Amino acid sequence: MTNQITIFDTTLRDGEQSPGCSMHTPEKVRMALQLERLGVDIIEAGFPIASPGDFQAVEAIAAELKTAKVAALCRAKAVDIEAAGNALKGAAHPVIHTFLASSGIHLQWKLKISPEEAIRQAVEGVKLARTFVEDVEFSAEDASRTDYAYLREMLQACFEAGAKTLNVPDTVGYSLPSEYGEMVAKLVADLPGAVVSVHCHNDLGLAVANSLAAVEAGARQVECTINGIGERAGNASLEEFAMALKVRREALGLDTGINTELLTPTSNHLSTVTGVWPQPNKAIVGRNAFAHEAGIHQHGMLANPLCYEIMTPESVGLSQSMLILGKHSGKHAVEARLKQLGVNLPSGEIMDVTKKVKELADRAKFVYDEDLLAIVEHSAEPRARLVRYQVVAGNNILPTATVEVEVEGHTRSASAVGNGPLDAALQAADAAIGLDLKLLEMHTRAVTAGKDALAEVTVRVEHDGHESLGQAASPDTIEATLKAYISAVAAAREARAAA
Repeated sequence: MTNQITIFDTTLRDGEQSPGCSMHTPEKVRMALQLERLGVDIIEAGFPIASPGDFQAVEAIAAELKTAKVAALCRAKAVDIEAAGNALKGAAHPVIHTFLASSGIHLQWKLKISPEEAIRQAVEGVKLARTFVEDVEFSAEDASRTDYAYLREMLQACFEAGAKTLNVPDTVGYSLPSEYGEMVAKLVADLPGAVVSVHCHNDLGLAVANSLAAVEAGARQVECTINGIGERAGNASLEEFAMALKVRREALGLDTGINTELLTPTSNHLSTVTGVWPQPNKAIVGRNAFAHEAGIHQHGMLANPLCYEIMTPESVGLSQSMLILGKHSGKHAVEARLKQLGVNLPSGEIMDVTKKVKELADRAKFVYDEDLLAIVEHSAEPRARLVRYQVVAGNNILPTATVEVEVEGHTRSASAVGNGPLDAALQAADAAIGLDLKLLEMHTRAVTAGKDALAEVTVRVEHDGHESLGQAASPDTIEATLKAYISAVAAAREARAAA
């Protein structure tokens, strides 16, 4: 049995069914191309019969992709299968993915057909799909709640009809890893020659665990999504599954074709398109996945990152970890962040500054770069800070911004126009600072309630090949973004100077 696991990505189909995650055809095409670069083997582009827009999206993606297979989903109905086949005509490597429910509760209450009729319908669907494409996958919906003998009978019939990949979804996220793995192991033994695929939902938070149990039991295709998006609580997270195989390769002995250094960029690409970002503590790609606040953790991280990180940020496409300053932080983290911001204090003063950081964090919860620089202002001049800014914008006005900054004691100002007030402000900041900068990502969240909420902004910038982070907060989102941006610029300049 091969050690290579096929990654079937359904971000553009099941993932798009998440509320708020709908995409237009051009956005889906761009996302599909990013998934192809990531190394996904099969990209499920949509459900052609669902709407004219979905048909057009599958058709457009099929025409663009050259290496990844393109799959179209369809019920085991002639009209669905014909739509899928027609949408895939331009694909270099087309796959028709047809499905029918197999569990007793679905057959009785949803489909209202007998078990015998379900098998006949599934087989006819597979045979029709084979008239359009060579590569057919059949899914037994709600397989994990299906009587095993009946599930095996249905899958055996579909395999003989021409479906070489047999998918057994945990459609409602009901299975436990032990029982799901046991089911897969039986199917692998009972259906020699078939590729057993799994599609796990996360209703109990077990989608990735179930997928791992399945591949250990012999499944060789895993269906998943970027950021774990999907129906209800979502699907198995592609980035979590891929990194589990990579980090624990000695234990699992399995590989994927995923270029893991593109995981964070791909996650960010999806979030930018949908406007839905993963929760901060999301494994692998969450904002806090490589963030540390506890002093003992920060000290260990600075001494050797392997003390508290089982993978490097670079391995998933990040440039560095983030040390968060708060009441749990120690002197090592405070000193490290000050150096990143261009401030070098005598060792005797670090403890005093650390004490003030803790006192401030006890009152305000969060300590941002501007707070840290204010604490040490008596000892060292900040390398860069925002003096003032002004933005003129409106629905019929060209957004214009003027930004004044202080850099190493010298005041500079510049004006710029942009696509919006924030874009104009950042372009003006670039001009005032005098650097060519690239904004890689920006996260904004409200840290207090109400319309006058305090906005916390985290940005990542790149300057001359060096990346850095900056954080700031203000009731004014643009002001917070500018302050975070300038802090990140200072840290990037220090990184460049030290290189």
